[in-house]
Amino acid sequence: MSRDRGPRRLRRLDRRVLIAASVTALSLTASGCVVVHGEREVLPASTRAEAAKALRQFTAAYNKADKAYDTSLDADHVTGALGDIDAARLKAGHANSPSGNASYTPLKLTDATFTIPKKAGWPRWFVAEAKGNKGGANARWLLVFTRNRLAEPWQVAYLTLIPAGSLPKVHKDKDGWAEAVPANSTELAVPPADLSKDYTTYLRTGEGKLFAAGPYTDQWRAARAKSAKKPGLVTQYIDEPVGGGDYAPLALRTEDGGALVFFASRRYAKQTAAAGASIPTQNAFVQALTKGEVKQSFTMEFMSNGVALVPKQGQVSMLARLEGLTSATGS
Repeated sequence: MSRDRGPRRLRRLDRRVLIAASVTALSLTASGCVVVHGEREVLPASTRAEAAKALRQFTAAYNKADKAYDTSLDADHVTGALGDIDAARLKAGHANSPSGNASYTPLKLTDATFTIPKKAGWPRWFVAEAKGNKGGANARWLLVFTRNRLAEPWQVAYLTLIPAGSLPKVHKDKDGWAEAVPANSTELAVPPADLSKDYTTYLRTGEGKLFAAGPYTDQWRAARAKSAKKPGLVTQYIDEPVGGGDYAPLALRTEDGGALVFFASRRYAKQTAAAGASIPTQNAFVQALTKGEVKQSFTMEFMSNGVALVPKQGQVSMLARLEGLTSATGS
């Protein structure tokens, strides 16, 4: 008897399991907990409410870390270029003031707007622009939030300061979602993936007409050339591209068909003193990040956040750039 009824009973159980699994899957999908084929489907990277929450969480963590000079307090909320700059800033602050930041003033970001692109796959990312109580009265904080999977917190990879009203208009669809431009796009004057390489090549050589004149291009090269040679002291500049992983460029389509591109780069400034001369004494912040004894040479490493307007054709305009010292070496 058991041999006759066993198979039928198993089939009934199989059907019940399948029905239960189907109901569970439908329930999870309807609740928004599961994204089916999210790696292929074009979806907004975040809801507006989630973006606003991410900005609040970043600000709270940033303030805690800044007050205590403790990198562990905001490590989950920063990454990429900003992560390197922020970690070095807090490390130096702690070295000089182990008990915390005596001049601490909490960062306040208000009047925030969010630009959220629709895209397929990871990383998901969005841009927040807000008025800050630091960085100048007319400055707006421009932050790019990223994450590589659903279980991760949103982290700020890029941070620059821009004058109010200086950004080009970003293309948005009828629902207000922006468009992400692929890093390898060939419909622009330069693919976003090549921007860091082309920018650092330009800073090194000054050749070509890809970059428009401005404070972060020809004017900066001129300023560096002027300071490169002083009595008894020579300064060499080395610029290197950065890309991939948490440093990958991110781009938004603008209304004119171009792109607003966020990217990173690294540079070194090496000072060499002539015989009988000495390297200028550095401030306490720089000394806290310096390894080795400064005798005849001193090398500083900087990480840079940049944002540029890349047209479909023509010259690239560097809109803003923010850098921070990340390490130094004496010899």
